[in-house]
Amino acid sequence: MRLTTLCFLLASIGSTSFAQPTGMAIIPNERSDTLTILSPENEVIRTIETCARPRGIHFNQDRSKFFVGCADDDLIAIYETRTLELVGRITGVPAPETFDLHPDGRRLIVSNEEDAAASVFDVETGEFIADYETGEEPEGVQVTSDGRLVFVASEAANLVHVIDLDADEVIADILVDTRPRRFALTPDESELWVSAELAGIVNIIDVATLKLVGDIAFLPTGFRPEQVTPVDLLITRDGSRAYVALGRANHVAVVDVKARKVIDYVLVGKRAWGLELTADESRLYVANGLSDDVTIIDTATLTPITSVPVGRVPYDILIDDQ
Repeated sequence: MRLTTLCFLLASIGSTSFAQPTGMAIIPNERSDTLTILSPENEVIRTIETCARPRGIHFNQDRSKFFVGCADDDLIAIYETRTLELVGRITGVPAPETFDLHPDGRRLIVSNEEDAAASVFDVETGEFIADYETGEEPEGVQVTSDGRLVFVASEAANLVHVIDLDADEVIADILVDTRPRRFALTPDESELWVSAELAGIVNIIDVATLKLVGDIAFLPTGFRPEQVTPVDLLITRDGSRAYVALGRANHVAVVDVKARKVIDYVLVGKRAWGLELTADESRLYVANGLSDDVTIIDTATLTPITSVPVGRVPYDILIDDQ
């Protein structure tokens, strides 16, 4: 697959130092084609008209800018974090859904939902670098900290593809449970957790052997198994706790990582699927796709603090606080 012509509006998106964080939360809303901006006090301070069907969102290396995947415009929009101004576009990116930034700060690895591929772009020049075949409907992308391996989840094929960037090839296709969506690595990167949406579980992959070594099932009280559809997941910096957004079950599961046991369920909005922690991990933000709001949870008490209306079908969350 070759991509279409690139158009890049910014000479360079790198900088030499980290700017003072603004404390803002940024939420792409895929049905209203907007970005909702929340203040540190969780008030809506701005709504930005953006591209068609904004989905995945990610900072650049020094957090001075962020990328937004525009699934229906086939491009990555680039915004300046402090001013929220659009400063660049990488075009010719087929149906971008989610992505991860390589540790070199230049290579953005993007899942192309409609093309059954993962593509790589240079974020400083907008240049297309490479692409790799995947199964149908790729979504989650995770790069290891050494920059060698990239994991890509194929929703329709029930596979996790493993790309070796040094070898420039797909080195493994790991069969997982039904409809894999997103990833989280443990801090030591010994395990890769992948949500299997239609199986209602999280699969655990041993990174050294690329083999399945376990799974965790979810079932909040009052829900049937088919209503439990995990999507996003996060693991805390100390590796002790994981949070899993349970989709149609309208809860976030709290998991003891070492024991691989659910320790609590927290009620949130409808169709919880996007998660983000604050830098101090005291607050968990949850994007609720069918109630059009974001729930903020106190992680010490595991209780919701507030829910804030945003745009239509919020997909993901980025917080500028570190």
